[in-house]
Amino acid sequence: MHSTFSARPPYALLAVAALALLVGGCAVGPDYQRPTTPDATTFKEAGDWVPAVPADTLERGPWWSLFGDPLLDQLAARVEVSNQNVALAVAAYAQARAVVREQRASLFPSVTLNGGATRSRSSGNLTTGAAGRTGNNYQLGIGGSWEPDVWGRLGRAVDGATAGAQASAADLAAARLSAQGELAVNYLSLRQTDIQQALLKSTNEGYARALEITQNRYTAGIAAKTDVLQAQTQLANGQATAVGLQRQRAQLEHAIAVLVGEAAGNFTLAPVADWKPVVPDIPVGVPSTLLQRRPDIAGAERRLAVANEQIGIAKSAYFPSISLSASAGSSASRVADLFKTASNVWSLGLSAAQLVFDAGATGARVDEAAAGRDQAVARYRQAVLAAFQDVEDQLSATRVLLAQQELRRQASEAADLAEQQLLNRYRSGQVSYTDVITAQTTALSARSALAQALADRQTTAVALIQSLGGGWQVGQ
Repeated sequence: MHSTFSARPPYALLAVAALALLVGGCAVGPDYQRPTTPDATTFKEAGDWVPAVPADTLERGPWWSLFGDPLLDQLAARVEVSNQNVALAVAAYAQARAVVREQRASLFPSVTLNGGATRSRSSGNLTTGAAGRTGNNYQLGIGGSWEPDVWGRLGRAVDGATAGAQASAADLAAARLSAQGELAVNYLSLRQTDIQQALLKSTNEGYARALEITQNRYTAGIAAKTDVLQAQTQLANGQATAVGLQRQRAQLEHAIAVLVGEAAGNFTLAPVADWKPVVPDIPVGVPSTLLQRRPDIAGAERRLAVANEQIGIAKSAYFPSISLSASAGSSASRVADLFKTASNVWSLGLSAAQLVFDAGATGARVDEAAAGRDQAVARYRQAVLAAFQDVEDQLSATRVLLAQQELRRQASEAADLAEQQLLNRYRSGQVSYTDVITAQTTALSARSALAQALADRQTTAVALIQSLGGGWQVGQ
């Protein structure tokens, strides 16, 4: 629509608008600065590392491949697309990004186009005898409004939304890492249960042979009936333990199904006969940047930035709000007349509003925002401290479990030898069957402890990877 205005526009309003633009950078409130954190240059359990700062966008890579299991690789890849907790975090991140776009849009003018048509009739005049009139009216106009960000409120809202989206991205990384870590632990535990079942199968076969020997000795009148009963008890207990492991394995299988987004009844993991457990070694001189990649630290730091922006937003209420508006349009009784100069109208407007009294509500909101910022600072620093503790715990556990596994191996070998010797001596009538039972129980306990030590090393490796923010790569 083209129009020609006969009057000169109010330049005073335009000057005010220009002034609003010039002072638009005068944002009130504190500028964000990342707070200091407890200093730690080294870990007691490792080499020289540096304090943590968020760097969670660094590429982590498929850390689960360090365990050398192709099936685990396949299952971990399914977590990325099928796990519902991860899907929830993905949707939350998309929502946060939409909020950023919404807040950024508030920095620009809004423009509306409107039109309308009405048909009306006026009643006649009984005194003058004038007849009623029926007429049409058409309107067409375009208008716009804009709130200059004089005090930085809108800009801080955009910055806060951006930081919130970055926090949601960290939450997504944390949800993904948590689901992948839980999957790895459940999968490795399931495979260790398979090892325990194979161990018990071999042990129960030994118990069955011992029962056969005892039964033969009893039949020959060499052994007492109590020896047979003890051998039967030992075998039944071993078989009961094996049945209990079946229940444990089934629960782990069901948990894995949920993690990969399948119904438990439709998911099966068959035992792997030649499965070899792998415990990845920590490379010497792990890059210090790995601790910086923890998503929980990144999320806490970004939420601190959000809380800081809220202070400026609250303080902006102390200052007047200014808005500009403009419109142009036309009104006529015929559509063809809408575009004639005589039908055109325009307007420019400036409005300002200053809060005069609110009984201290604005000050309370500023104090509330400042207290929220202080809480976020404490949460951030606590997240860093917890990260240091977590890594120290896992590094310590890694070192201790390695030594413990060697001792468990020595104990198992000695217990196996003692069991075999006592069984031979029982056959020769040199010891009672109670001694054999004791040796068998000790040997089984030692074998199970050795298998459990290896399982603990694997799950600790997963926990260490998680505490480092999701894996490590030599030379990264």
